[in-house]
Amino acid sequence: MECCLHQPVDFHSIHEVISYLPSPLPVKHYDPDTTEPISFSLQTLDELLGWKQTEVKHFNIAVVPLAPRQPPLSSCLHRTLVSHDMMGGYLDDRFVQGTAAEAPYAFYHWQYIDIFNYFTHNLVSIPPAVWTNAAHKHGVLVLGTFITEWTDGAATCEAFLNEERYREVADKLVQLSYYYGFDGWLINIENTLSDTAVKTTPLFLRYLTNQMHQQVPGSMVLWYDSVIENGELKWQNELNQTNRFFFDACDGFFTNYNWTSQNLEWMADYSHANGRKADIYVGVDVFARGEVVGGMFETHKALEIIRKYNFSAAIFAPGWVYETKEKTELRHNQDKFWALLKNYLYIHRPAMSLPFVSSFCQGFGNAVYWKGKHETKKNWFNLTAQEIQPWYYHEQLEGRGWIQSRACSEDAWNGGCSLLIDGLIPAIRTSPVCAKIFSIHVPLSEALVSFVYKSSSQVTISLELKISDAGLGEDMHSQDIKLRSVSPVLLHEDELIQQFPHLKENKNTTWTVRYSKLDLQGCILREIGVNIQLVGEPSDTTFSCRMGEIMFLDTASLHAAPECVQEFSIYDIVWLRGAGASSHSTSCCLYLNATLQWKYPTKLVRHFKVYCRQLKAPNSQIPEDELVAVGRAYSQLYRITELPVPEPPGQLELLVEPVTWNGFQLPMRCWGRRSVNYTET
Repeated sequence: MECCLHQPVDFHSIHEVISYLPSPLPVKHYDPDTTEPISFSLQTLDELLGWKQTEVKHFNIAVVPLAPRQPPLSSCLHRTLVSHDMMGGYLDDRFVQGTAAEAPYAFYHWQYIDIFNYFTHNLVSIPPAVWTNAAHKHGVLVLGTFITEWTDGAATCEAFLNEERYREVADKLVQLSYYYGFDGWLINIENTLSDTAVKTTPLFLRYLTNQMHQQVPGSMVLWYDSVIENGELKWQNELNQTNRFFFDACDGFFTNYNWTSQNLEWMADYSHANGRKADIYVGVDVFARGEVVGGMFETHKALEIIRKYNFSAAIFAPGWVYETKEKTELRHNQDKFWALLKNYLYIHRPAMSLPFVSSFCQGFGNAVYWKGKHETKKNWFNLTAQEIQPWYYHEQLEGRGWIQSRACSEDAWNGGCSLLIDGLIPAIRTSPVCAKIFSIHVPLSEALVSFVYKSSSQVTISLELKISDAGLGEDMHSQDIKLRSVSPVLLHEDELIQQFPHLKENKNTTWTVRYSKLDLQGCILREIGVNIQLVGEPSDTTFSCRMGEIMFLDTASLHAAPECVQEFSIYDIVWLRGAGASSHSTSCCLYLNATLQWKYPTKLVRHFKVYCRQLKAPNSQIPEDELVAVGRAYSQLYRITELPVPEPPGQLELLVEPVTWNGFQLPMRCWGRRSVNYTET
């Protein structure tokens, strides 16, 4: 029993008479039971060719643009691609606003990779928006997959790889990438092709690549090593004369996995590879299926050989650490996997302007925290909530000493986890241990720095920043850039509150919050670390430090007048009736489902909090403490699903609070607010 009503945006209050009609919300874009927005793939050629721009639902559009990075991808001679193929795809990650997953899969070692490919065996795999959002924050390209396989795949290829149809298919792929906000395609034809089809394939690739470059600057089209020039399905495990004309027609070549050192040695000397070695991605199957080098926790053996011959690498299915191991041990196993590879990976830094803020959230956890306190206490997963990720590592110090950095969901300042740094400092160590946290590229101006942490009593903690002069690094390797260290000078509390009175709200009894000011105009912030210094007499000492948040804010922005939410609208209302929340309830509850949309400057906001409250009568005033939290939104759009409401007649107020980067709470007059009056026939 459902009802859906579109409301104009210029009414403050919506008046709705509940009636029960079939919902017009398409099941491709919304879960049919809960109306939650979901990501999707396309299964058939007819479905692809029938796709129209009017099908685009805003929920499925990635909201984070691709961040610039240093060094730029075009200057990287050894790239790393991850192809994410796991359990058929579109699992917990299909829920655009997240879901209550107890042990989800998440990737967070973004600084090690350059390209992320979402792979399934559906004809067209459109990357879920949550993946694109997380990758783009870190300057990583995201590719969808177009795949044809076996008998059905051959029929599909015959239907479009001809002079009349190939441009139409390519145009649709370009449109999908453009409208949904990702960066290109892996083309994977794993079936035999007729003479006409195989001769048309390079035309299709070249046209698709050219159109992608025009419509999505910085985009990429890759070809998988499968079919050869006579149309036979015959994996080569290398670039050679039989498949090079596919390579010539696009941006890169993804080899099959059963290569040997001899394949790579031959390919390194192959004249057609000269000048384009970075465009050859040597495939590595982490599951180690077939006759392959390395795989599993020995994947580094394959990477070592690939880098020896100066090729890029394509790591296929690193979700192996999740599929084959204890799912609750994902962080441990994933950190172990990437630590074994790190010597063969080339690091990039996300480049951004102030503000730079991270509370280390990986996009999942067993609770949601805000300023060190629980906002909700339940399992959750939403990769869009993932913030800029730090380094995770284990390193030996002199003597018996060691230090490690890892995520921990047992406590957090904001989001789902904190960064736990612990170890053993040996007695012979007299200087501070510097734990590296971030590699970034942030031009500095006059900035306020906030640093939130907890530490054991055996050590003292302070920030250490490494900077360079602006203008360096555009044409230099990072190891050639001379960095200098600076330590911010703490602000006294009186001085802090005098300049920024709102910051007194950040006090918390269990976390230490420190503020300092920097004036380093003309400099680039490149590394952030913490100095850990032993207290007292030297001895072998274990310690722990929990990092909650690091924040760099442009001080000029802290004095700006607050912005207000504009054009707050409610539409696509669906009413459902179902069993009561209590397992002993015998009555049917009424549930509200609705889409909220508004406008607010995206550069100012970290996320939005969505609330509701019951109103007793029109224009009644109820204290703010009766607001009920509904959820967090990471764009200017939110779908309320299965919200229990009182029986009609009733009146609700829905509210949206912008949570800005500076952490100041905005007055309610700046929130988005709208009421819903409802009655039943």
